Amino acid sequence: METYYGIEAATGSKIAGDFELTETDQLDVIMEQAHAAYLAYQSIDANKKGDFLIAAAEEIEALGEQLISRAMAESGLPEGRIIGERGRTMNQLRLFGAIAKKGEWVEASIDTADPNREPFAKPDIRKQLEPLGPVIVFGASNFPLAYSAAGGDTASALAAGCAVVVKAHPAHPGTSQLVADAVCRAAERTGMPKNIYQHAHGAGFELAHGLVKHPLTKAVGFTGSFNGGKALYDIANERDEPIPVFAEMGSVNPVLFFPSALKNQAAVWGKTYAGSITLGSGQFCTNPGLIIAIESEDLDVFKESMRDTLGTIASQQMLHDGISKAFNQGKSKLESDGIVEIIYAKNEDNSRLGGPCIATASGATFLQNPQLQKELFGPYSLIVACKDEAEMLAIIQSLEGQLTGTMIIDESELSNFSAHFIALKSVVGRIIFNGVPTGVEVATAMNHGGPFPATTDSRYSAVGADAIKRFARPVSYQNCPSALLPNALQNQNAQGIFRKVNGSFTNDSIQ
Repeated sequence: METYYGIEAATGSKIAGDFELTETDQLDVIMEQAHAAYLAYQSIDANKKGDFLIAAAEEIEALGEQLISRAMAESGLPEGRIIGERGRTMNQLRLFGAIAKKGEWVEASIDTADPNREPFAKPDIRKQLEPLGPVIVFGASNFPLAYSAAGGDTASALAAGCAVVVKAHPAHPGTSQLVADAVCRAAERTGMPKNIYQHAHGAGFELAHGLVKHPLTKAVGFTGSFNGGKALYDIANERDEPIPVFAEMGSVNPVLFFPSALKNQAAVWGKTYAGSITLGSGQFCTNPGLIIAIESEDLDVFKESMRDTLGTIASQQMLHDGISKAFNQGKSKLESDGIVEIIYAKNEDNSRLGGPCIATASGATFLQNPQLQKELFGPYSLIVACKDEAEMLAIIQSLEGQLTGTMIIDESELSNFSAHFIALKSVVGRIIFNGVPTGVEVATAMNHGGPFPATTDSRYSAVGADAIKRFARPVSYQNCPSALLPNALQNQNAQGIFRKVNGSFTNDSIQ
């Protein structure tokens, strides 16, 4: 059996312990086990499914320092960040455990029969969301816990009633394995079907290709680069039975600075955005990679403030050699192409550190060079100086789909720039006012998605309670015998369910 091992992000040295690589000839067994577990999982009470997810959070917490130290070594992230991410991971599991128990997510809808309706009798029709089947989840490089073995994709898919097969990210195999073992212990402890959760290691693309192509796979969850997500999306659509791929593929997250707001606090905003761009060495999908404003002395003050602040911020460790290499090559290309002007760049002797880079270009240059919209993953941002409001609007209208868009604007300016707001809203999944895009609150109202190429399906969010709907589909039951109806669709035993009965919502709440 071929093996591989973890790499210490800070030094590039081997971390003790080898992991068996999953061979492609094992995929039939893995997916058949996942399918059998999925079928058995359908008969498991929703409360017990919720208990399973909550138990998984407890098992992860019980790993203690072992998990923290391994994740720090493999990712290069500081202790505080890993502890915070572990907390988010556990909270996500508990959130979806509660969602599974409550049951409202199935959106039960009941239209009762009317045998006396003329000219045709009305049938009894009932509908709810049902799980898709086995789901493949790919671990993300920039979130070794929250978007990995037991991250939001895994938690929401299990809560929906799906079996999950996780492919570990090769940059943190030890972290992923520790968490996977914890989830398996939770499954056994709570009496879940065997193989409801499985974990696989693969260093290349072959395993990923095989998992997505397998006929028993019914959906995919992915967080990562555009190239990686688009490749999986294309494979899924080339199958005899195309399947949904819910890929979050990054974004430049445009930030619009409007004249009055910039005039009032240009230096403050420059300092604030220097911190946002370098947060986590810029390795967040919501990093503000594009700043758009109208030419002015205030914009010059903003640039100077940002440049001065960046000079005081120490460069941080990047996640792994692949990311740091791509970032440094991207910086070099910016300089050699000469399309933009570099106004600040910190080059480090240690290539594993992410030295921040800020560039600027005119609005006309940006419009003439679509490649400037592409994400450079790391502590980088491009400032676009527009000649006037019209050019600013043209730039917004030229943008590809984004996860977020931010407006730094005074209330007195709102009516003057309503067209800019409408244009921005059409290309983003979340609009932030007078803040920074970095930081994604896990909440019911959060949308962490956006039009292509930010994601492959802008109708769904990868964060928050609605993430569960990615891994479910509506099923209608017409004149179905009561004994075969799911609990949420029965006239009785529907406690805790919001039901739509003959066009009106009722709440059969637990008292």
